[in-house]
Amino acid sequence: MSFDNYREYPSKTVRIVTGQSVLIDPSSRPKGTCLEVESGIARVYCPCEETEGMTLAFLQSGDQLRTDLLCSEGVCVEALTDLSFHSNVNIAENSGFDAVNEWTLQLLRIRHLGSAEKKLQALFSILVNRLGRRCGQWCELPFRLTHERIGELIGSTRVTSTRLISKLRSTELLITPTGTQTLSVDPSFIEDSSL
Repeated sequence: MSFDNYREYPSKTVRIVTGQSVLIDPSSRPKGTCLEVESGIARVYCPCEETEGMTLAFLQSGDQLRTDLLCSEGVCVEALTDLSFHSNVNIAENSGFDAVNEWTLQLLRIRHLGSAEKKLQALFSILVNRLGRRCGQWCELPFRLTHERIGELIGSTRVTSTRLISKLRSTELLITPTGTQTLSVDPSFIEDSSL
C-alpha cells in the first residue's frame, strides 16, 4: 500500500486524483482544526502496521475529518473519485454528527450480520443510500471497489466476495458499465437490507 505524505499548507484547497492516497499526520495539524471535503468521495483508512488498510469511513462533500480523535500514527485518505478538501477548517462545535464515527459504527454493524450475503447486501445499501444516487431503473455509485476491499468491508475473503459479486452479476442485480468508473445496483437488491 502506498501513499504520499500530506504536508500542511494553511487554508489551502488540496486536490488529489482518483486512486491516490495521502497520509494525514495529526501531530502536524493545528489544534481545533480538521479537514473538510469540498468535492468528491474519499475512503479513510488506517495506516498502522497491524490494521493496515482497514476502512474507517467514507467521506463526501461537507464531511469533516477530525484528526485529533484518530490514531496517533495518522490516517490515510484515498480518493475514490477526484477529491478536493479544505485544510485547517475550524471544527464545527456542537454539530452532533461526526461522519467518521458514524461510518465506523455502520461498518462494524455490517460485519456482525449473519451471512456474507446479508453483509454484502447491507454494504451496498449503505453505500448507495449515503454516497449514490438513483438513475432511472438503477442506483448508481460513482466509484468501484475491488473484490479484496469488499471482502475487508464485510469481513470475508476476496474469494468469497468474488463469488458473491459474480452471483449478483449473473442475476443482473449488479452491473459495471464499460468505460466508466460507476457501479449500478438494482434497487430491489438493497431495499431488503438488514440495516
